[in-house]
Amino acid sequence: MKREVSLHSYKTELLRFIRHLHHAVQKSVHSSRQFSQLQKIMRDRMLTTYFQPILNLQEGNCLGYEILNRPPQSRLFPNTEAFYEFIGHTDQVFAFEQFCRELSIERFSAALNVKRNAEQQVIFLNVHPQVLSDSSYRSGETISLLQRYGLSPQQIVFELTEKQAVHDYVAFERILSNYRAQGFRIAIDDAGSGYNSLKAIVSLKPDFIKLDKALIHYVDVHHDQQQIVKILKQFASSSNTKLIAEGIERMEEIQFLRSEGIEYGQGYAIGKPDMILKAPNKL
Repeated sequence: MKREVSLHSYKTELLRFIRHLHHAVQKSVHSSRQFSQLQKIMRDRMLTTYFQPILNLQEGNCLGYEILNRPPQSRLFPNTEAFYEFIGHTDQVFAFEQFCRELSIERFSAALNVKRNAEQQVIFLNVHPQVLSDSSYRSGETISLLQRYGLSPQQIVFELTEKQAVHDYVAFERILSNYRAQGFRIAIDDAGSGYNSLKAIVSLKPDFIKLDKALIHYVDVHHDQQQIVKILKQFASSSNTKLIAEGIERMEEIQFLRSEGIEYGQGYAIGKPDMILKAPNKL
């Protein structure tokens, strides 16, 4: 009887191990296919580039555009979030960011040839902090790239993603100072969404703070959200920083933001991402 129990226990453990091994193999195969697809996307330049306008809420003119690069939808990458999350877990962050930056600037320059009155527009490029702090990255390459397309560092805002990737804010601020000395500007996104974003705006003293869309959604009727916006506005005013409200979808939100002196806005009510440079909606 004891032997039968022991044999049953052994079979149960063996079956559990086989299931675990099967799952691990499937996961490995899936990751391998994703990596191959990533390489193909980079090799064949399969990203689609969109431009979303950023409006000066107080004066009505266009500050510039955030550049968004989206992969083709597939079974391996069902959405953009899954694609960028996968890249963050690979050793391809640096290579992809470099590829993405070159593609963005090239396509923005091509779009300018169609919309000639936008030469002085500012462009926001999403950048992983690891790239800027990587010793193998040379900022001179970006300046050379800009010169090739007739753009200047003063037109470029590095929008930092993945704030949790910054571990030493003092050291990273020194790195940012080097870029600022060359004319580049810095933006922190998703302000108000958590501790990391708040620590980043206090420590890194960005030129722009982008207010998280969850903070802006129906801000005109939610008192708690209004209070946070007012606090961030006070901080921005005292630190010579400009605020950009993201995710604006309603005219009522725009009216509240204007009344609070928020300088800039971005969202579907202002203009959806488009493959051509479109002026913001008339409000």
